[in-house]
Amino acid sequence: MVIILRMKELSKDSVTFLEVGEDGVGQRIDNYLLKRLKGVPKSHVYRILRSGEVRINKGRATADRRLAAGDLVRVPPVRIAEKQDGQPAPARDFVVVFEDEAVVVIDKPAGVAVHGGSGVSYGVIEQMRRARPSARFLELAHRLDRETSGLLLIGKKRSALTRLHDQFRDGVIDKRYFALVKGHWRDQLRNVKFPLLKYLTAEGERRVRVSPDGKDAHSIMRLQGRWATTWGEFSLLEVELRTGRTHQIRVHLAHLGFPIVGDEKYGDFSLNRDLQKVGLKRMFLHAASIRLPHPLSGETLALTTPLPAELAQFVGKVENNCGS
Repeated sequence: MVIILRMKELSKDSVTFLEVGEDGVGQRIDNYLLKRLKGVPKSHVYRILRSGEVRINKGRATADRRLAAGDLVRVPPVRIAEKQDGQPAPARDFVVVFEDEAVVVIDKPAGVAVHGGSGVSYGVIEQMRRARPSARFLELAHRLDRETSGLLLIGKKRSALTRLHDQFRDGVIDKRYFALVKGHWRDQLRNVKFPLLKYLTAEGERRVRVSPDGKDAHSIMRLQGRWATTWGEFSLLEVELRTGRTHQIRVHLAHLGFPIVGDEKYGDFSLNRDLQKVGLKRMFLHAASIRLPHPLSGETLALTTPLPAELAQFVGKVENNCGS
């Protein structure tokens, strides 16, 4: 039995053919399948690719093969795990900083994951798709940690998304964050280059640490302000990312002895508890600006978003509490 589908649920008991539409153009076949074979282990997806069971236009393809419009992808029978939670993501509108036919840039609030997974049922992208049912294509161009606020880029066309991914990889995009850290930061400008390695704790939680076995990571720190208060010393930094590793800013700063205040993974937990009592109830990390060539036109996009009210108010409290 052979079934031909267009972006529909895959059959678990028969060979399926998927015709590649606009949303799949330029995408690698492994990523294309990982997105569509929800509930299938990643290792199994790569096994069927290596074995040649997946075919494109009747021919074998490696995992890095890029797809074109109209390609016919043969998928062998797979066993897809049943979803335990059938509740759809609620529709939600986010503050839009910029939007055109190719990309939308939102100001993501803290406390919202960018996508579902790892114990989170849904995130920004699922909520936006629900709020925009007529949108043919919405995909994250990059990620922000759940507790980080600020600018988040979302592709509205496959061609724009592919170009954005290339720009991030090539270091063309200038991303800057504001971070308030514990301690007296001395350097006006400092390049921080520590390799970062992902690992799992005994409880299965994802973490990152500085390690010679890790991937190269480069952050540039610029001092914006310094205060000595009755709660301790604090420094406000602008952080420019030259690479985009998981938890890069948080781990680099914690490794240097300047943890971000409010950081529940890598921070000073005792200080965080004290600061919660005076109004800081989240991590002080905000994606404040981004500068890049437009993914289709090439014109420069320079976007900014101010500190959220709760962070700006806390800076005011720090300034008013200076002990020297």
